[in-house]
Amino acid sequence: MSTVTLPIRAVVFDFDGTILDTETHEFRHWEKLYRQHDLTLSLSDWQQGIGTWGVFDPWAGLPAEVQAQREAVYAQLHSKILSDIASAELRPNVRQVLEAVRPSGLRLALATSSSREWVTEWLGRHNLLSLFEVICTQDDVARVKPDPELYTLAAHRLQLRPEECLAVEDSYNGASAAIAAGLQLVVVPNEVTATQPFLPSWHRLAGFSTLEALLNVAQHKVEVGQ
Repeated sequence: MSTVTLPIRAVVFDFDGTILDTETHEFRHWEKLYRQHDLTLSLSDWQQGIGTWGVFDPWAGLPAEVQAQREAVYAQLHSKILSDIASAELRPNVRQVLEAVRPSGLRLALATSSSREWVTEWLGRHNLLSLFEVICTQDDVARVKPDPELYTLAAHRLQLRPEECLAVEDSYNGASAAIAAGLQLVVVPNEVTATQPFLPSWHRLAGFSTLEALLNVAQHKVEVGQ
């Protein structure tokens, strides 16, 4: 039996790491904290928690004396991470892609494991909030990615079949959620997710260029190297 790919009617973006690369900044600061105590934070370990919650605990690998000052250490660490994110630009060309979606006749949604407060803050700062017709966050579901619930909800709120929606993701957990929900998928990894074990069947781009390029990859119109 052959599989029929439905035309794409909506694009559903992930946020962290896909639109704004918050993930690399966070990893680099945790990595630095580990080095200050002559320890190494493995990227492969860190990657387990990207796009989800409660899978990897970076505190577990730190000395007891650091954990005893956890509140103060985290306050300082979080401040540095937020400072870097605040001064960061969006991922290259992602604004042009987002701004092209609705004028092209497609609909635009967001599905993220982060909180609504977090994503609306950063989308607002970058003047992107008004572009999204639907925003689904951890506040809307019982289970975040890699569970499909966020993507299922996004399709439901768009009143579309999941197969009519294209998910744009950067992480393995996020991509797994989109596939499990039945969406079409393009993975556009960032610095800290590029080495994750994405399946060969998942369409992938090295970076953003245009909406047309994104749709072409999703619809098998071009071949893109890994």
